[in-house]
Amino acid sequence: MPKAEKTTARKPNAALMKPVQPDEALAAIVGSTPIPRGELTKKLWDYIKKNKLQDEKKKTLINADAALKVVFGGKEQVTMFEMTKLVSVHIKSA
Repeated sequence: MPKAEKTTARKPNAALMKPVQPDEALAAIVGSTPIPRGELTKKLWDYIKKNKLQDEKKKTLINADAALKVVFGGKEQVTMFEMTKLVSVHIKSA
């Protein structure tokens, strides 16, 4: 007897869809208008890739330039997991 296949589409996470307001430090990288958190993360990664800030040897490390150093609390280098936590300090619900 074959299993019935589920055809329910995956719902986007509501928390990622809700607009957030970046503070001044983060706005220098992603812009100052309120945007959904998912979009904010995408813009942050676009910035990191455009400026070649991902560590060459260990891809999970992000090297900070002047703008990111402010967001990262003065750290020269953070892991991509640590980055998420540090960025959340710089946003508030819009």
